[in-house]
Amino acid sequence: MKRLRRNPDENDPGTNSDLDGEGLFLRDQERKCGLSSMRLMGFVAVALMVVSVVFSVSLVLQDPPSDGVLESGKEARLLDVLEASKEEKVLELKPHKVVGPVDDYAPSFEARKDKLLGGLLAAGFDERSCVSRYQSVLYRKELLHKPSPYLISRLRSYEALHKRCGPYSESYNKTLEKLKTKHHLGSTDCNYLVWISFSGLGNRILTLASAFLYALLTNRVLLVDPGADMIDLFCEPFPEVSWFLPSDFPLKSQFNSFDQKSPHCYGRMLKNSTFANSTGFISSSSVYLHLVHDYDDQDKLFFCDEDQTSLKDVPWLIMKTDNYFVPSLFLIPSFEQELSNLFPRKETVFHFLGRYLFHPTNPVWGLITRYYQAYLAKADERIGIQIRVFDTGTGPFQHVLDQIIACVLKENLLPEISREKPIINHSQRSKAVLVTSLSAGYFEKIRDMYWEHPTVTGEVISVYQPSHEEHQQTEKSFHNRKAWAEMYLLSLTDVLVTSSWSTFGYVAQSLGGLNPWILYKPEKRTAPDPPCRRVMSMEPCFHAPPFYDCKAKRGIDTGALVPHVKHCEDMSWGLKLVDNESKL
Repeated sequence: MKRLRRNPDENDPGTNSDLDGEGLFLRDQERKCGLSSMRLMGFVAVALMVVSVVFSVSLVLQDPPSDGVLESGKEARLLDVLEASKEEKVLELKPHKVVGPVDDYAPSFEARKDKLLGGLLAAGFDERSCVSRYQSVLYRKELLHKPSPYLISRLRSYEALHKRCGPYSESYNKTLEKLKTKHHLGSTDCNYLVWISFSGLGNRILTLASAFLYALLTNRVLLVDPGADMIDLFCEPFPEVSWFLPSDFPLKSQFNSFDQKSPHCYGRMLKNSTFANSTGFISSSSVYLHLVHDYDDQDKLFFCDEDQTSLKDVPWLIMKTDNYFVPSLFLIPSFEQELSNLFPRKETVFHFLGRYLFHPTNPVWGLITRYYQAYLAKADERIGIQIRVFDTGTGPFQHVLDQIIACVLKENLLPEISREKPIINHSQRSKAVLVTSLSAGYFEKIRDMYWEHPTVTGEVISVYQPSHEEHQQTEKSFHNRKAWAEMYLLSLTDVLVTSSWSTFGYVAQSLGGLNPWILYKPEKRTAPDPPCRRVMSMEPCFHAPPFYDCKAKRGIDTGALVPHVKHCEDMSWGLKLVDNESKL
């Protein structure tokens, strides 16, 4: 054992590499005295190390409860490191962890794992192509509602249908030939619904979700007219095959001219009574559905069961709409059971369809995440205020500002200010207010209010506004990128205030799963009293529904037929979905 004595100083940590004591044990093996005790100590040390490692690993690998919150700083950091090692490297944007007073708003370990949103999203996408698809879960609280197993199953079935029948597939090419001949002869493997890009961005998002649900109910393939900017705003939602209508689609050049006078408009065909063959089914290869707010009584017959039967086998349905018409689909008897299976909770329709369909493209996701991390992430609570003013003239308007302030103070969303106390920070709690408006005036007034005066609670209030475009610029691509980013940012807030009649606000509340306080529409430039109220569901409002009893063939209040379709809070004639226990 002479080789063990080459080290001149066994006690020097700089030269002794045997830090676990194994060398010392070997060197002492020649010593008879104490040999057994040293072996025993070695075995005990090794055993303790093994037990310690097993115990630590078991703590790390066990799943915490789905609603648990990581309160221990060390444990949170350890779990974050482990989870980060499992994430794909393509997730380049790293959101800050949001820490509230008791970490209420931080995504739990379970939420971080569930990037597929309980099975709502399909796996297998190239994550680099659309970072937001799987990273958005890091910016939201866990889903309050879970998608039904039936909805998940139907979405996977639809994806298979879209892959089989999508653009340039064999079935697509065959069905396209029928469109070119303008005659529908025999059955087709695949039928299609073409959605025309029309109206403002909020309307487009809501109507596209409506069209997708109708396609799901009627087993059609949805193809989306990309318009001027849809490709720049939204990622592809279906695996492997695009949802965008090919640029060589034969009728594409006519989309802008489609209206109620078009030869294949369904309402006009009904008036002329020349649309059907002897069996009562439509013989044309295509039908245009005019569901814009100015549609007439014949166009509205689309929402009758008998007419759905007539449309069933038409290969190409082409739809133009600026309405979220989902509530009236729930009044069609033949769809009733299917819709009940898809959405046991009626108020989750757009919440789930929106989270499934609308993923910001990487440039838009950059706008969202950079702004969130810079201004919103570190606040204990985030308050969204969405302001849409329909008054003519140059704002800001004092009555609108008065109404907003009255609402947030009355509902205790923001604290009162003190004009007497000195400006001293009494609290570490902070609230970030995100204002979206075409005008900068409302933001400036609210910001100055909390800058110039302390709050009675001592809370620190910071106020931000990403943009102020002064007027809507639907035709400009970058304007719509910012609009989409601001809708999404509002959906990431904890509390939301929205404006009446605004589809911008509807999108934000439903994506975020929020029941906002909605500002009543002012009359005669006077702030209403009360200024706002809490909505009964997060669903958007259908602004121009039909009031017609298809069986009795007479007018009827369609907001009083079933418990889950009620009139909207902000538009007395509109319709919205609620859960049965909700009341207006």
